Amino acid sequence: MESADDRVGELRRRKAQSEAGGGPQRVDGQHKKGKLTARERLDLLLDDGSFQEIDALVEHRCTDFGMEGNVIPGDGVVCGHGTINGKPVHCYAQDFTAYGGSLGEMHGLKICKILDMAIKSGTPVIGMNDSGGARIQEGVASLGSYAEIFFRNVRASGVIPQISVIMGPCAGGAVYSPAITDFIVMVDQTAHMFITGPEVIKTVTNEEVSFEDLGGAMTHGSKSGVTHFTAESDEDALDLTRELIGLLPSNNLCGVPTLNSADNPTRECNGLSSIIPDDPNKPYDVCAVIRDILDSDAFLEVQADYAANIVVGFGRLNGTTVGVIANQPKVLAGCLDIDASTKAARFVRFCDAFGIPLITLVDVPGFLPGASQEWGGIIRHGAKLLYAYSEATVPKMTVILRKAYGGAYDVMCSKHIRSDYNVAWPSAELAVMGADGAVQIIHRRRIDAAGNPEQERQRLVDEYTERFANPYQAAAMGYIDDVIEPSQTRVKLVKALSMLLDKEETRPARKHGNIPL
Repeated sequence: MESADDRVGELRRRKAQSEAGGGPQRVDGQHKKGKLTARERLDLLLDDGSFQEIDALVEHRCTDFGMEGNVIPGDGVVCGHGTINGKPVHCYAQDFTAYGGSLGEMHGLKICKILDMAIKSGTPVIGMNDSGGARIQEGVASLGSYAEIFFRNVRASGVIPQISVIMGPCAGGAVYSPAITDFIVMVDQTAHMFITGPEVIKTVTNEEVSFEDLGGAMTHGSKSGVTHFTAESDEDALDLTRELIGLLPSNNLCGVPTLNSADNPTRECNGLSSIIPDDPNKPYDVCAVIRDILDSDAFLEVQADYAANIVVGFGRLNGTTVGVIANQPKVLAGCLDIDASTKAARFVRFCDAFGIPLITLVDVPGFLPGASQEWGGIIRHGAKLLYAYSEATVPKMTVILRKAYGGAYDVMCSKHIRSDYNVAWPSAELAVMGADGAVQIIHRRRIDAAGNPEQERQRLVDEYTERFANPYQAAAMGYIDDVIEPSQTRVKLVKALSMLLDKEETRPARKHGNIPL
């Protein structure tokens, strides 16, 4: 008969076998690739000593292809919960040393349990992906577990923040769980995402493409827009994830995070008084405006390398987390195009789902013209941003810095789509279009009939500019709430946010709207 000590010894042996993963040789192989193990990643992500593992002794149930003789407790994924700077989170990390991190039935059901617990407890969930994909030996059971995960990702959407950290291969059906989550962090050079790999593409289409060019972090960060952050290493990715968690609420009901800010709420932004060039066609960096307005800690830009003509990201204003959307004049003159509209719309919808107030900085000459944009569906994609802002009920504050032309003026969180606090700098120009284009349309015949057409055209441009290239007509009509000095922007926004934090606004009852996807 076994003694109590024997039973404890057996437990410890099993736990040690689970913690060993695929064994020292495979752990060494992981390190040689510049990658951390699943448990090392969890140690870096979570506060010291806070991790509590769940399902460490789960084993697969496959008896085909010799799998009955290849059993590793834990089944290739480490699951549990812990804290990040004291905030509870649920998390899982796929273990590439065990079965190549491949997802089998039980592996997938472990992740499902974590998602279920996260939804019930109202905590963010972080998944660290490093997997060879579906476990072929388990066939449709593996695919079934994938679908169970996808279903839970959708159910959790807008309820708890979901972050996917891609730290190795993520291919085939595996990519859909990260794609449904709120944010994807990819590690440069070691992480890859694609539906079909280079070999399959070469066979089917005869295209030759490398893993990195097809699905690397830089590709998805700049070309496809699939990912939101690119990290230089595992350590960098986990630091970034910790920073992001600190900015986000734990769930959709708990309220936006507010910390004591060391930055003075009445600080004037004197550098903004001269940031707008005298030449209305000259660019400047809107990120400088964002950083001056927000609290002095860093602004966390989202999708910095994708659709750079619009800037989105998180920061704090007087300690409260806010989401910022800003046209970027130094890229495509800040025009809205297909990619920028979709990027901003998704960000606005995330912030609205989790009660994060929005600050919109406007300098937009319009939508990008061109046949490729029209054929690509700029009407539909631009409508996504219009829909997102109109649907949002969080506090919405808008500052018009310079140009606000045409339909893009409406779309960029104008008063007409229910922004709460709209102000403009004296440099603001609210009009259907720029003076040159407007004069050419309105006064074409008059210019053609003039003795000196160029002189007459310039006179009419100057007249139009004086009348419309300013914020005062809009202020007179109540379309903006105030015209403010640029240096007062932070002070005005702090006061507005303080008033709006308890805002309540409802929409007509419905199952859901039909956003123009």
